[in-house]
Amino acid sequence: MPDLKDYKLAKIFTVEPDELSEEQETMLSAVKEARTTPRDPRFRAHNQAGHCWNRYNEWLVCLKQTSSDEDACKPLRYMAINVCPGIWTEKWDEEREEGLFPGIKVDMKKSQEDE
Repeated sequence: MPDLKDYKLAKIFTVEPDELSEEQETMLSAVKEARTTPRDPRFRAHNQAGHCWNRYNEWLVCLKQTSSDEDACKPLRYMAINVCPGIWTEKWDEEREEGLFPGIKVDMKKSQEDE
């Protein structure tokens, strides 16, 4: 049986560049480490709207459970931003600020006043 590595479609980083500046190395490292949200078996279809909605609300659930600790919930926010169109997350962020968001409710003002 052939090795699956032989069939890899996008061999992006196969040859290391000769010399890079520190800034270039940092950028290359960031690109190599960039990931998107993991595959979710609940959303098998090509339309990822449901997946996006769930990821965004999972982030809000995390905020609610951790008293709005954004650092603790950063990975969930990252996944939501990666699977959702930016215009959607911006709209939902604005709706949350205005108290109009139809999803999970998190009182960010209350937790910020406690600090």
